Amino acid sequence: MPRIAYLTYSSGEYDGRTQRMARTALAAGYDVIVYARWQQGLPLEESGPGYRVVRLPAVPDLAIPWRRARGRRRLAQIMAGGTAANPDGSTGAAAVPAAGARRSPLPIRIARGLARRARRLASRVARSMPSLPFTRPIMLFPLRPLGWAIPLSEYAEPADLWHGMWAASLPALDRLHAAHGGRTIYDSRDVYMRSRGFERMGPFKAPFAWLERRWARRMDAVLTVNDAYAGLLADQFGIDRPPIVRNTPDRYTPPVPPRDLIRERLGLAPETRVILYQGGLLSDRGIEQGMEAMLQVPDAVLAIMGFGPAQDEIKALAESPRFRDRVRMLEPVAPDELLDWTASADVMLMAIQPTSVNHRYTTPQKLWEAIAAGTPVVATDLPGMAEIVRETGCGVLVDATDPADIARAILAIVDAPAHERRAMRERTWRAGQDRYNWERETDVLLALYRRLLGQAAPAGRPSGEPPASESTSAR
Repeated sequence: MPRIAYLTYSSGEYDGRTQRMARTALAAGYDVIVYARWQQGLPLEESGPGYRVVRLPAVPDLAIPWRRARGRRRLAQIMAGGTAANPDGSTGAAAVPAAGARRSPLPIRIARGLARRARRLASRVARSMPSLPFTRPIMLFPLRPLGWAIPLSEYAEPADLWHGMWAASLPALDRLHAAHGGRTIYDSRDVYMRSRGFERMGPFKAPFAWLERRWARRMDAVLTVNDAYAGLLADQFGIDRPPIVRNTPDRYTPPVPPRDLIRERLGLAPETRVILYQGGLLSDRGIEQGMEAMLQVPDAVLAIMGFGPAQDEIKALAESPRFRDRVRMLEPVAPDELLDWTASADVMLMAIQPTSVNHRYTTPQKLWEAIAAGTPVVATDLPGMAEIVRETGCGVLVDATDPADIARAILAIVDAPAHERRAMRERTWRAGQDRYNWERETDVLLALYRRLLGQAAPAGRPSGEPPASESTSAR
């Protein structure tokens, strides 16, 4: 069978979508390998359930011509397992001449010294301009992704199909296709150029959007996670409407008796109401507004589980005197354990802030996980999430900019009579069993793989067609 290589611009540990897709492809008989981004403390390679996970570092210096030699040294050092520090405090291989090595002629040494000074001056100028609207985005896209793509194109094994996650996989997809052939899929889990960081750039966003569009149009297929995103991406890239594979988990059956994992881990009394935020610790996710809301919800604790760039700031705030008894931090858990933890909460909080088009139409993975676990949600009244919440009756919608409204919604759930709470949990869980689960998404995914690989469809179904009962719109 053909080989499918998944590219996840993350460490791969908590990427449930990639893990589900890899399992699905294995079950369909494909050979599978996952390429992830190496991070300090993780192995460069490990075995997954039937496939290998290979991690390669993102070395931005590789994408900058005058820093490429330094990037090569850093890459070689990581691949060899070393992390020595240079005299200036940075990590990477220091350029130390071998003992007894012959010195270069004076003119060459002068030229090299001038080049070093020019590079240092350029670095100082770059550091002195942090307020320019393009300085941070250019590192996020494309420098770091290019710094990951270059090692990937050199170390990755050939594959028949390359399935890349997020916009950061685009440079790697392009290079891997050039190096090894094969078909390519850009799995756009969000509308990257409509996220807050790029939306705020105004006209400075144009070159970044052009670059994403150029790479996306070179892919053999674009895939996304809901109907609104499919329309936005079709307009942005000038392509046919992408197929949709929702980011839903597998069907879940709660253990009997149910496990009370969060209260046990935090040492909470059985009567304490548990409100859970799980996912990325980032700005604009409503975490701070949720913390403020908890001050108005008696006998309750907000448990925050996740990791991300704002982790240290959120942890410090949670441990401050104002929130110390009302907000607690939890370490992230593996995707195959997450639903047990989600099911042990009374409410899932997703107060995503209305700060971008991307947020406006998001259907985050945590929404599907709450539905699968039967945990009622408090969610922002934005078109993406609101339609799901109204259709399933799985929770309460709020103005996520207002902590008082978040508190009102939480109280509406936790203070409801016991029979109403049980009924809400039952209909929430039932929506996951009947409609919103990974088992209903796999036909669309496998049909796309067969079409790109030129394989015949199972008997009774045309090649490349999803089953007649499956809609390709995320409601």
